[in-house]
Amino acid sequence: MFSESMVTVSAQPPVELFVTRTAGPAERTLLVIHGGPDWDHSYLRVPLGELSGRHRVVLPDLRGCGRSSGGLPDDQYTPDAAVGDLVALLDALGASHADVLGFSYGGLLAQRLTLAAPHRVRRLLIASSSVLPVPPDAFAGWREREERRADEDRVWSDPTLSGPELTRAAAFAGARADVWRAEALPGYLERLEAVRFSAEWMRPWQAGTLPTARPDDAVRRLAATGIPVLLLQGRQDMTFPAALAVEAAASLPAARVVLIDEAGHMAHIDQPRAWLDAVADFLS
Repeated sequence: MFSESMVTVSAQPPVELFVTRTAGPAERTLLVIHGGPDWDHSYLRVPLGELSGRHRVVLPDLRGCGRSSGGLPDDQYTPDAAVGDLVALLDALGASHADVLGFSYGGLLAQRLTLAAPHRVRRLLIASSSVLPVPPDAFAGWREREERRADEDRVWSDPTLSGPELTRAAAFAGARADVWRAEALPGYLERLEAVRFSAEWMRPWQAGTLPTARPDDAVRRLAATGIPVLLLQGRQDMTFPAALAVEAAASLPAARVVLIDEAGHMAHIDQPRAWLDAVADFLS
């Protein structure tokens, strides 16, 4: 279903992105931006691969992630550099415009891409992410969230872990917080086994030099573009509150909100059919 290739997106510094794509018309390209950022794209292949034929689904690994170029200086891992890579990727693929789906951290990059090159974006899908900043007290009083996130919190504070080992351990420890339905958890853990975790973006993040990916005044600026927006969220998301999607949509005239019941941050794992139906309906 997927073909794989390396695509050059930058000469200085030299950067190649590892890209998987499905068959489909170039004029119906769906660019998918993974989260993490020190993950790869693979945890999103299912169920998006089902769009093959109707859409050309393009899933790159960001610079420093998965099988894309790594080992760059820390100052080369920035949201703007990642956006520049993605625009260059669209050029290389001959896509004058695309629908853009950003998942989690990738949702913030998708917003930056849309604001940097609105003429290249036909529709914007923000999945398990947020246009609005997350308030410090957004999850206050949610005891189950505290319990589900406790293991991940312990991993991040473990001084014996570092590099990709830390990224991987945190992903596995956070699985119960990311997936709401217990019956979906084993399949998610199996999917995590295949992810090529890195720690390239972690270095500037831990040093406090990684610029924020969240665009300034995103709601007003996205509204001004007039680009249709889908805010797709699990109702039990423990990373980005579902209520923020509803709040943001009230100020985005071209926005649609879909909240999926019995689904957490990895809503496409908890409820793959409902999630994919929402994506397909919006794209059509």
